[in-house]
Amino acid sequence: MENSSFTTEEITEGLFRFIDNSPTAFHAVQNAARMLEEAGYKKIVCETAIGIRAGGRYYATRNDSALIAFRIPAGEMKGLRIAASHSDSPCFKVKETPEMDVEGHYVKLNTEGYGGMIMSTWLDRPLSVAGRAILMENGRPVTKLVNIDRDLCIIPNVAIHFNREINKGFAYNPQVDLLPLYGGVNPEASSENEEENKGKLKKKSLKALCAESLGVSEEDILASDLYLYTREKGRRMGVDGEFIVSPRLDDLQCAYGTLAGFLAADDGKKTEKEAKKEAQGEYGAVYALFDNEEIGSGTKQGADSTFLSDVIQCICDALELSGSARRDLLAGSFLLSADNAHGVHPNHPEKSDPTNRPYLNGGIVLKFQGSQKYTTDAYSAAVVRNICKEQGVPCQNFANRADVAGGSTLGNISSAHVSIPAADIGLAQLAMHSALETAGVKDTEYLVRLCQGLFL
Repeated sequence: MENSSFTTEEITEGLFRFIDNSPTAFHAVQNAARMLEEAGYKKIVCETAIGIRAGGRYYATRNDSALIAFRIPAGEMKGLRIAASHSDSPCFKVKETPEMDVEGHYVKLNTEGYGGMIMSTWLDRPLSVAGRAILMENGRPVTKLVNIDRDLCIIPNVAIHFNREINKGFAYNPQVDLLPLYGGVNPEASSENEEENKGKLKKKSLKALCAESLGVSEEDILASDLYLYTREKGRRMGVDGEFIVSPRLDDLQCAYGTLAGFLAADDGKKTEKEAKKEAQGEYGAVYALFDNEEIGSGTKQGADSTFLSDVIQCICDALELSGSARRDLLAGSFLLSADNAHGVHPNHPEKSDPTNRPYLNGGIVLKFQGSQKYTTDAYSAAVVRNICKEQGVPCQNFANRADVAGGSTLGNISSAHVSIPAADIGLAQLAMHSALETAGVKDTEYLVRLCQGLFL
């Protein structure tokens, strides 16, 4: 991707491909790694500094669901510029031994909620299963990604005739109302004998289906992490195509936009201004894609782990920076935490703060909160606004109403482990944590340009 040459259409098509090919966090990391390798990045083990050199480009993964990439300047490095996002989205996780028989006529899957989803949006739409399976090869556990790439399941609603009050509000029980239908009696094999039909309900297990998709035997799969995902693809909508609708916009829109900007700033072309910066010392560039933000980040692959600090320590070890030199490096660093933001809702504008009201296609959203669940302060906001100004990117603000409890994200969690100035940003969207979410078609491009400016 050449410096500043991309268009809204190219960015949008790239985003849709990335999301469509990333039904789970494992797939998102695989796709990010593929983009990095195509750009010349080399995979390393983040527990060691072996092989890391000045001027190099590297990435490391953890748990197959988190990734950190970085490039080190050939000359003096005066700090790090870091952009972080997350790979996971709210969904349903498939439990162990998931098949459940229903009266000898149906098979449903036993699942549980992952993250704070809008449950009703998952009903009555085509779903499938994806994730990872663990096999043993040469005495070592090996990950194989699984995607049953067809319409496989559905969570059927109860007819209004059996639930007359549903439009007045309904509390879904995830163990009762939200289990997906997986299979039923084969009509070609059924008979008039009820007992014979029950015997013909024996369906291929989900584990067997995964093994078949991988070309291995069922016994080869020792364990798996599988999730439901919606089969809808991203598309443009609106009278002028000004909106995008897609699953997993939170937070794959930011995951893709920050990565595209990270790579766009490294196209090998340097302007006179950039060459002058290089002579004065450059910043190292870091792209972080954490997992498990939707459930609190408190895992070995989440933002509330040592992953980022471990990678930074490897960089410092490779460059023989220790003690005060490492502290000086961090003092000159900056973290941009990118996780989507709530746009003003057209049917409920009263839900938004009276004066901090971001809109779709309105540009980068700076997120503020007095309790510091968002880490933005005056200094970090000024840094972001200055980059936006330099890149010609619009910038708007978000704050919760004082009488509404807000969420949190990566910024304050990450900066507690790596104590550097940080700002929380996002792109305005509607229906956050729905099975399908809505955002602005221009905003991904704005994020790419912001990150390109951050990393130049």
